[in-house]
Amino acid sequence: MNTVGAPTGAGAMKRRLGVPDAVMIGLGSMIGAGIFAALGPAAGAAGSGLLLALALAAVVAYCNATSSARLAALYPQSGGTYVYGRERLGDFWGYLAGWAFLVGKTASCAAMALTVGSYAWPGQAHAVAVAAVVALTAVNYAGVQKSALLTRVIVAVVLAVLAAVVVTALTSADADAARLDIGSHAPVGGVLQAAGLLFFAFAGYARIATLGEEVRDPARTIPRAIPIALGIALVVYAFVAIAVLSVLGPEKLADAAAPMSDAVRAAGADWLVPVVRVGAAVAALGSLLALILGVSRTTLAMARDRHLPHTLAAIHPRFGVPHRAELLVGTVVAVLAATTDVRGAIGFSSFGVLAYYAVANASARTLTPAEGRPNRLVPVLGMAGCAALAFALPVTTVISGTAVLTLGAAIYGLRKRATSSSSH
Repeated sequence: MNTVGAPTGAGAMKRRLGVPDAVMIGLGSMIGAGIFAALGPAAGAAGSGLLLALALAAVVAYCNATSSARLAALYPQSGGTYVYGRERLGDFWGYLAGWAFLVGKTASCAAMALTVGSYAWPGQAHAVAVAAVVALTAVNYAGVQKSALLTRVIVAVVLAVLAAVVVTALTSADADAARLDIGSHAPVGGVLQAAGLLFFAFAGYARIATLGEEVRDPARTIPRAIPIALGIALVVYAFVAIAVLSVLGPEKLADAAAPMSDAVRAAGADWLVPVVRVGAAVAALGSLLALILGVSRTTLAMARDRHLPHTLAAIHPRFGVPHRAELLVGTVVAVLAATTDVRGAIGFSSFGVLAYYAVANASARTLTPAEGRPNRLVPVLGMAGCAALAFALPVTTVISGTAVLTLGAAIYGLRKRATSSSSH
């Protein structure tokens, strides 16, 4: 298959990553702080239907991943759905996807920062969150990026901590299989809302699709790596959810600010609590570093295309980073981390990211068989799933998320009108 639009020559990135590398990067983006933060809010919405919600979130994530993989193989360049929407649906839809990504991932940054605070120092969660944002913004400003080796270390640490939680909880005398009701009496709306919140923990697989310029044979590597990473994450999440539910039950889990710590404490393993807190903080810091980096780079790309103020496209002469974009992103995230709670941030993040993937599925639906179109049902189910989960989120989240997307569309229209007027 011929790929479209990939830069060549001196401006092209080196294609070094194979399937194992891409899978590891996807896992590093998914199996991070999301599972440490999202289980509590999801249990509050779904109650005994938590496992059903997890399965539903995984189905929607699979559709989104499949659509994204096929598009990434055709357009092996950085930008993700910002590129796919522009090329398949038109400039406005690419812009709207980019705007939704910025909105959703900025909220993700706040959620990750608050997760650091909740586990590292529960009594001062907001202060720790702001300090983490300031510190990592400074790290990114100096041009120090998270390496592939560091990603592997963080994934290994997080998997070890989660394995310890699972084994401790399931072998505890306090574990009770009766708490694992699969949700036969759970309200449908609650299960949908929980699935939307749990989607937050799956959203990292998009990181693989954005590596189009850096993987070997992207037409084969990306479609293989995304479902493998997603499948591994689902298995891990399922074991963790079962283990935590078995010792806490849905009611206590819903009230837990730090679910993993509460689970091992309930299992009688107080000695493990500091280990879990350190593991969660490491996972959240790793995710936060990558998220701030990604949001600032998307801001840079949209500023270069003048969808955002062009001044944000400036590159620091010494450090070689988009310093104005990074400072803006860091400031906005610090304000959110100081003023919001983790549950609100997760919901808002999920709304923006689900809107982003709705555009990805709509783009995939336009593919022809020769372009690697997925089964027709996949993008249709993906679009419907994204819409259902987004609008099942808490009402305040839906209203604020819709308002921010509408604001983005209005800015696009005003910019388009101003450009048209200046050309006449």
